[in-house]
Amino acid sequence: MSEIDLPEPRRNWALFLDFDGTLTELAPHPDAVRIDPALPGLLETIFSELDGALAVVSGRKLAELDRHLRVRLPAAGVHGLELRERPGATIHPPAEALLIARLKARLTGFVAADNRLLLEEKPGALALHFRQAPDKAAECARLMEEATADLDGIHVLKGKMVLEAKPARVNKGYAIETMMKEPPFIGRIPVFAGDDTTDEDGFRIVNALGGISIKIADGDTLARYRMDDVQGFINWLKHVASVLSP
Repeated sequence: MSEIDLPEPRRNWALFLDFDGTLTELAPHPDAVRIDPALPGLLETIFSELDGALAVVSGRKLAELDRHLRVRLPAAGVHGLELRERPGATIHPPAEALLIARLKARLTGFVAADNRLLLEEKPGALALHFRQAPDKAAECARLMEEATADLDGIHVLKGKMVLEAKPARVNKGYAIETMMKEPPFIGRIPVFAGDDTTDEDGFRIVNALGGISIKIADGDTLARYRMDDVQGFINWLKHVASVLSP
């Protein structure tokens, strides 16, 4: 589906937004992403018009989201291992830290042998990036599977050029469902936009709640709507802002 098929923005929405591939294009290195200069102000406008019911839902850490977006919003970091329902709310502490530390020890030598690979530590999770080494995709997947085989409760999530090990109980659907039970999101219509396989759990929950799910770019999806690319989605957010704050 296209932009024109999306329902007209409403003030009773709860807007949940993925970051990489949705609010910004993917980059060779996670720190190399570029933010549209208008995006922070745009998000602040929509946040205000929705009475605070806008959250970023990402695999990134909350500190990274704050640094890149230059605005502190409600957010779910590390797929929900970090939760901030309101700008001043308490971040939920991660669990399964000992298992993640054990996994890191198993992967460190492999990653150190190829400087194109990146092992990223997150609160309660570990990500193996191979954006600069696509030829290593199969080897990375095999090694991650072997390294987590005996770590009960740890699940490997396959994203775009990244493999992320995290507690199986936590995903973006869990994050959205949890935040929908708290003010200012409770009682609203959930709207979630994302681009990756890691967003499918979020689409599933939003669909079950009778909300609006939006997939950015191509690929099989549970989402009920689709946008062509990041710029098209940013343009749609501008439309949302203009409707909510005429």
